[in-house]
Amino acid sequence: MKKAVILLSGGLDSSTVLAYARSQGFACYCLSLDYGQRSHSELLAAERVAKALGAKMHRVLKLDIGQLGGSALTDTAIDVPVDGVQPGVPVTYVPARNTLMLSFALAWAEVLGAQDIFVGVNAVDYSGYPDCRPEFIRAFEVLANLATKAAVSGARLTVHAPLMEMSKAQIIDMGMRLGVDYGLTVSCYQADSAGNACGVCDSCRLRKEGFFAAGIPDPTRYFNKIS
Repeated sequence: MKKAVILLSGGLDSSTVLAYARSQGFACYCLSLDYGQRSHSELLAAERVAKALGAKMHRVLKLDIGQLGGSALTDTAIDVPVDGVQPGVPVTYVPARNTLMLSFALAWAEVLGAQDIFVGVNAVDYSGYPDCRPEFIRAFEVLANLATKAAVSGARLTVHAPLMEMSKAQIIDMGMRLGVDYGLTVSCYQADSAGNACGVCDSCRLRKEGFFAAGIPDPTRYFNKIS
């Protein structure tokens, strides 16, 4: 089996990507980052999902970019927006997060001898994040194939973003067919220590709307209601 590194946050999208990579015959090595995010319950969710979906290995790297501030996800002085998805780049954007995560995935892939990285970025429901666009993924793949010993020696690397053009409902439908238990996942920007979701942040709204559009019961435990 070919090896692949899967960036696994513990949320809906990355869990679906893990199931997809497994369905394509890859031996999956999951990487999560403890970057100083508000909700550490997502890291526990990542551990559950990796085990449930048969990952070969799951590692959590600590990279406290929260010390730099600049995001509602890492700085408790900045409120998480709860008034609905708005145009533009939201304050939940974490500066350079996906660039850093992909860089660590690239490093581990080179150590493992893997030529494939999977990431759950999505350009349809992406809430305005610039590092979730297809242009970014293409650019990072170019960088990866210029910057590594493996690539210049002929082992080119591919960055897969299989959810890029899918709606949240389509993602959920695919995940259900691939055996994802979404009750194990945590998507909320400010989930409590038990993984209960706020129900009103952008991520909760997109998740809830996705289950509704897919016609699938939402297994998420919300402690607030969306009006």
